[in-house]
Amino acid sequence: MAWQKIQTALRVIYPPRCLNCGDMVESAFGLCGPCRRDTPFIGGLTCEACGAPLPGEAGGDAVLCDDCLRVPRPWARGRAALLYQDNGRKLVLALKHGDRHDIVRPAAQWMLAAAGPILTRDMLVAPVPLHWLRLARRRFNQSALLAERVAQLAGYEYCPDLLQRYRATRSTKGQGVEERFATMQRAIRAHPRNAGRIAGRHVLLIDDVMTTGATLSATAEACLAANATQVSVLLLARVAKSS
Repeated sequence: MAWQKIQTALRVIYPPRCLNCGDMVESAFGLCGPCRRDTPFIGGLTCEACGAPLPGEAGGDAVLCDDCLRVPRPWARGRAALLYQDNGRKLVLALKHGDRHDIVRPAAQWMLAAAGPILTRDMLVAPVPLHWLRLARRRFNQSALLAERVAQLAGYEYCPDLLQRYRATRSTKGQGVEERFATMQRAIRAHPRNAGRIAGRHVLLIDDVMTTGATLSATAEACLAANATQVSVLLLARVAKSS
């Protein structure tokens, strides 16, 4: 009873707010009706490799988007919760650069909802790693926050330092596809102290945004080099050509 009274008092003092616009909502860690309506959740037919939305109806054979047909992916399957545009972009940037860790909880739920078709038993969850210099500047890895929550919700094993970005790379912002892939070449490896955990496992890689897939490709290749049986990817948002 005392705890319920405390919760009630807190709700009066700090009423739950929409994650996007700040308006009051009925429950914490949610979006108001208008913001949810205007947030580009991905549904229907999607690319089997990256989760980008495709024209047509879901339920048939697996299909790939033009990008994944043109650039073969080293991972097996992938899904994304949002398009990286409008409210989707605002939420990703708020998490990444605005210290909005409150977005992690609902974001992980959205990601798991999108991931249903690609989830298998006993997956090993790991984030796409940051180089330690970038981690020191940013103070946290947003992909690790998402990965930890996804693993908790799904009941999967989680290893935050399964992989290591051992070579510092310049920002890929503004680079073309070929330049991005060249930048990420041999930049990521299995962490020396955790490499043995990858062999024989199906690894689920978590990242906040996929643009060209260069970083995810380097990360997936590091898992396969350490004898993962398979790699799948799960994203909060996917940059699409329409964005």
